[in-house]
Amino acid sequence: MLYNLLVPLSDYLSILNVFRYITFRAAYAAVTAMIITIIIGPYVIRKLREMSFNMQSKGYEPERHKTKEGTPTMGGVIILGSAVCSCLLWADLKNPYIWIVLFVFISYGLLGFVDDYKKTILKSPDGISAKTKFISQLVVAVAATAMIMQVDLSGNATKLAMPFFKHFVLDLSYFYFAFAIFVIIGSSNAVNLTDGLDGLAIMPSVIAFVTIGLFVYLTGHVKFASYLQIIYVRNVGELSVFCGAMVGAGLGFLWFNAHPASVFMGDVGSLSIGGALATVAVIAKHEIVLAIVGGVFVMETMSVILQVGYFKMTGGKRLFRMAPIHHHFELAGWSETKVTVRFWIISIILALVALSTLKLR
Repeated sequence: MLYNLLVPLSDYLSILNVFRYITFRAAYAAVTAMIITIIIGPYVIRKLREMSFNMQSKGYEPERHKTKEGTPTMGGVIILGSAVCSCLLWADLKNPYIWIVLFVFISYGLLGFVDDYKKTILKSPDGISAKTKFISQLVVAVAATAMIMQVDLSGNATKLAMPFFKHFVLDLSYFYFAFAIFVIIGSSNAVNLTDGLDGLAIMPSVIAFVTIGLFVYLTGHVKFASYLQIIYVRNVGELSVFCGAMVGAGLGFLWFNAHPASVFMGDVGSLSIGGALATVAVIAKHEIVLAIVGGVFVMETMSVILQVGYFKMTGGKRLFRMAPIHHHFELAGWSETKVTVRFWIISIILALVALSTLKLR
């Protein structure tokens, strides 16, 4: 909004030229979102507690998790509110990619809100049925992918770039539509599975948004994209502002979500974060990079898939003590803080690996 209001005035007041720079607006989107989150956080947490939006034990978590019962959940509304407000304030609202990402972000947030509401208020342990949740995610992902292809101005909408290779780009043609949908839904559920310990999901999400935000900026800059030999996507650089807002909102939320957590993000936060992160990666043509930087999310998801598959194949035996894999390490004797911080370290290392792909080609 500030961009659309102030840039036209820069011809009369040169200091307003600063609003033309994506880097400036991305940085202040992060600062704005973090300030909003820290200011509204205590009020929202108090209201969630008063309205009985409190975590309910599912009965199969490690014993130490029983002490978390009664902690407010649905704190993802703080992330949603602060990130959306900051993005609307600092982004170019004429950019269609901003609205596509916000569509997925808010839609998945609403889906998570309904799921959390059923779990906490209606006392339905499983929330929305798996079928209903998947169909809802599918509808949003299909709509988002269709819009991405519709507004593509670079002719690269169906291409898939391979990190570490200079000229290895696959054109998936019609198959890309299904691939993009898979990435969006998979990422949303992967972050959701990871959200099981204090601060475990939010910090890897912040790291992923920092990394993808940098890739987005470079992808949207024709000279940088040419020099680094990555696919150029016209107008995609503006999504760096959204990524900045998500970084600020995530760090602000961590203020309250750090162990011992005062609030949990719930599905309203995890589903929306994962969906938005994937949508940005799909638009910017960095889906494989997302799999690298989001390796913790991939690891958590694969642990569940392997656990279920191994259980069925062996007639009841377990591959891990418990899945997702963060529970396995808890039952192995690691403290919650140790699991969380070590997963953060892995996320940082994976982010560095992802960044290295810019030069290792």
